[in-house]
Amino acid sequence: MVKAKSAYWQNIVDAAQNHPEVEGIDTLPFFTLAPMEAVTDTVFRRVVAQAAAPEAFYTEFTNARSMSHPKAKFTIQGRLQFVPEEHSIPIAQLWGDRPIDFDLGVKDLKERGFEAVDINMGCPDSTVIKNGGGSDLIRNPEKAAELIAAAKLAGLPVSVKTRLGFNKLDTFREWLPFLLKQDVQVLTVHLRTRKEMSKVPAHYEYIDEILAMRDEISPNTLIQINGDIKNRAHGLEIAKEHPGLDGIMIGRGVFEDPYTFEDTPPEHTLEESLNLLRMQLDLHDEFDKEFGPTNFQKLKRFFKIYVRGFSYASDLRVALMDTKTTDDAREILAEFDEQWQARLAAEAAAENEAN
Repeated sequence: MVKAKSAYWQNIVDAAQNHPEVEGIDTLPFFTLAPMEAVTDTVFRRVVAQAAAPEAFYTEFTNARSMSHPKAKFTIQGRLQFVPEEHSIPIAQLWGDRPIDFDLGVKDLKERGFEAVDINMGCPDSTVIKNGGGSDLIRNPEKAAELIAAAKLAGLPVSVKTRLGFNKLDTFREWLPFLLKQDVQVLTVHLRTRKEMSKVPAHYEYIDEILAMRDEISPNTLIQINGDIKNRAHGLEIAKEHPGLDGIMIGRGVFEDPYTFEDTPPEHTLEESLNLLRMQLDLHDEFDKEFGPTNFQKLKRFFKIYVRGFSYASDLRVALMDTKTTDDAREILAEFDEQWQARLAAEAAAENEAN
């Protein structure tokens, strides 16, 4: 069992062991929800925690330069918002290309109550790359080292999320050892290159080689993998096939199943799923009151998470996509609930008559 470098990450490793034992796995991997732009804010983190919480959450990625800019710093308040009702204090993820921004930014995070920071070195977005951040750092390892060193100055545990390479797969054989030598707490590897985006299957075939690198260069660094992992059961299968893997990060899988982190998912009712949607609508309104109106259109991307897998799901999704406010959405849900109960009653009556 790899021992984490910091108490913060050791607590996460230990918390993972509270789940039921799995044959073939000595030390259970911890699970996390991936940082996703316009997705993993305090609202959605609380909804996922209500459904089934992972060991750790990440914030949306935040521009480190904005944190110290006298005008821009007010625009990132919502991104870094967390509340006592959350399952745990999220890990703050930053991106950028200037050491001074990471020095000042992480110190600011510490004052806000954050306990860990992650540096984004894998984002494939062209705007981020043009500004020297995200996966562009794969092509600029010296700058990457400077950012890590600057982020450490505040005393918070620092981790890195990256990809196998920028254009070429075999870049990871130089890039990942370089990062491991920077003494990071956790190295999260999205198992694709920037060029591949998410257009090809994740390269699980390289996991054992990556673990061997860790064991040789920095034995106490935790290795977490990301890419195409559907749910906890799938993640455990991968961990069983690759002994020594410490963490499993799930991203898009949560859009297929809000209960993706459950140990043994029971059959959830339609009411349970729609109640999660109602919860998100309510929390969205609370967030808007504190940080100003947000684009309601962005909320619509979440509807498909809860409205799927039952009769008339497509009809309900279409109706919800036509809404313009949270109140509109609540009204549609109320109407659907009334119609759904009527359908169930009619089906029950027909079955009784047939018998």
